[in-house]
Amino acid sequence: MIKSVGQSLTAAVEAAKLRETAQSRSTARVSAEPAPESTATTSVSTPAARMAAQGAPVDLARIARIKQAIASGNYPVDPEKIAEKMLDLDLPMEKH
Repeated sequence: MIKSVGQSLTAAVEAAKLRETAQSRSTARVSAEPAPESTATTSVSTPAARMAAQGAPVDLARIARIKQAIASGNYPVDPEKIAEKMLDLDLPMEKH
């Protein structure tokens, strides 16, 4: 089932709240109980691990602007561009 823009925004906001809650809990746990040397150096020590722990960035202001433009009927839709992007998602065709 395809989610509407409002549902997607709500899901993104909820995901951001969950990430913040998890981060605050882990920060509180770390400050309350010092971790052993070996654990402290392995937990979220690489940039990739930190980025993965933070989750995908969400530009809520941009989402709100797009949502407002759609609601007011001012969001430009280019069917040809959409079709091209959809075709780009397919596997490349083999040339014979």
